[in-house]
Amino acid sequence: MTKLKHPPSIIDKLGRPLRDLRISVTDRCNFRCTYCMPREIFGSEYVFLPHKEILSFEEITLIAKSFVANGVQKIRLTGGEPLLRRDLDRLVAQLATIPNIDLSLTTNGSLLAKRAQSLKDAGLQRVTVSLDALDEPTFKRMNDADYPVSRVLEGIEAADAVGLGPIKVNAVIQRGVNEHAILELVQHFRGSPHIVRFIEFMDVGSTNGWNLEQVVPSQEVINRISDQFPLESLQPLYQGEVAQRWRYKDGSGEVGVISSVTQAFCSTCSRLRLSTDGHLFTCLFAQQGHDMRTLLRDPLNISEEALSNWIQQKWSQREDRYSEIRTTDTARQKKIEMSYIGG
Repeated sequence: MTKLKHPPSIIDKLGRPLRDLRISVTDRCNFRCTYCMPREIFGSEYVFLPHKEILSFEEITLIAKSFVANGVQKIRLTGGEPLLRRDLDRLVAQLATIPNIDLSLTTNGSLLAKRAQSLKDAGLQRVTVSLDALDEPTFKRMNDADYPVSRVLEGIEAADAVGLGPIKVNAVIQRGVNEHAILELVQHFRGSPHIVRFIEFMDVGSTNGWNLEQVVPSQEVINRISDQFPLESLQPLYQGEVAQRWRYKDGSGEVGVISSVTQAFCSTCSRLRLSTDGHLFTCLFAQQGHDMRTLLRDPLNISEEALSNWIQQKWSQREDRYSEIRTTDTARQKKIEMSYIGG
């Protein structure tokens, strides 16, 4: 079937087109990863969003359609842990009716084995799975929820079996925490169609205790891998791709690195993030968002035209480039937590 042409994208103040929308469907997670939802902050007393404040599937679908009409080509469902959202396959089915979009999901993989088939049947195309280590002690220490590695690996296998690929496996690498996992992950997935991507530890939010000394530069990661398994660089698949791509010279697969700290890619950033309660964020490192839910729930003023005009206004005014101008002072500024707006 011939694909439809994408509508023209809106351009922001720095000439960047709107292409990607990441939708957080829940602020809850069953992990307490130290770099995202540390237990000392997100413990048993933490108050999550009440149901009435969370966007419905119908509201999310209406928003998604408006973004696609303004140039969005890729939609990714995130969280928190998106598979904790009840009946998520129903939302996937609604979004899958939007023509000519790339529809994917990021998950910690703990519930994926049970949900992979229903998500695929609903129209999900791909999944990205977070996996920061393969050895049990490190993995459990980082997820701080006593989930075993085997649960995530089973989820990856199930997603592969039903065709939710190519699967990307994301690992956040922290100095002194899980550097040893780099080669272990490479050796495990090398020779498979899965793509491991190593992410620099970022100063997202204000609760993860970020320290520049804990950042393992992507170039160091590539050097470590290439010393054992020689690599050669690949060209980006599309403008604005966040991961730098590398392939093994012996043809046994591909790896990637995401270098938000040491090699900022703000100049080509084409992403917006929609929070669980309907706030729009123009940068992963934002201090505040734009309230879309109030507009959406105003029966007197909401219309497709009003929604589209609102989106065009917010993107055309965008000039974020946090990672390019990051300093010690800006890194300490209070920012929205990643679990609220998705990664």
